[in-house]
Amino acid sequence: MKRTITGRVQAVLVAPDRDAIEAQRQPAITLTMAGVEGDRHAGVTMLSGGRTPYYPRGTEIRNSRQVSLVSVEELGAVAAAMRVPAIEPEWLGANVLLEGIPSLSILPPSTRLFFESGAVLVVEGENGPCTIAGAAIQAAYPEAEGLTQLFPKAAIHKRGIVAWVERPGVIVQGDSARAEIPVLMPYPA
Repeated sequence: MKRTITGRVQAVLVAPDRDAIEAQRQPAITLTMAGVEGDRHAGVTMLSGGRTPYYPRGTEIRNSRQVSLVSVEELGAVAAAMRVPAIEPEWLGANVLLEGIPSLSILPPSTRLFFESGAVLVVEGENGPCTIAGAAIQAAYPEAEGLTQLFPKAAIHKRGIVAWVERPGVIVQGDSARAEIPVLMPYPA
């Protein structure tokens, strides 16, 4: 059993610089089995770090964080909580900006996102907010104080998701995005 919600792609982006978080809007992005072509997070594998503490830092592991997705609605809510006019997906290094999928950041793992080209992403999970993205927001609003540290608190459960490519294809601004959400049983701990 599953639930279906359809949204729309409002922007597609690539973050090409391995040393910077910022992404750049594109007319389209190409998904390969390694992720977004030309993006800093592309790769079939990645090195473990702070988000994978069960391995020694630098251990080669499967890259389940190939694509970063954020939502128009959630970015608006975070901006309001931080008392800034807007938060742009570029500042967060996002690859896809979606609109119309409620509570995007808490979609369950294994949710599949189907795009018009046939490309399919599988949700790995929530993308935890960090001070690196907070620093990019601070740089956009230098007159405001404390945004670097405020972002991780304001963006809890609203920072977006990470996903991996199950089926390659192209994603274009304006495409529909269909989320097939699995119905999961709570684990009886």
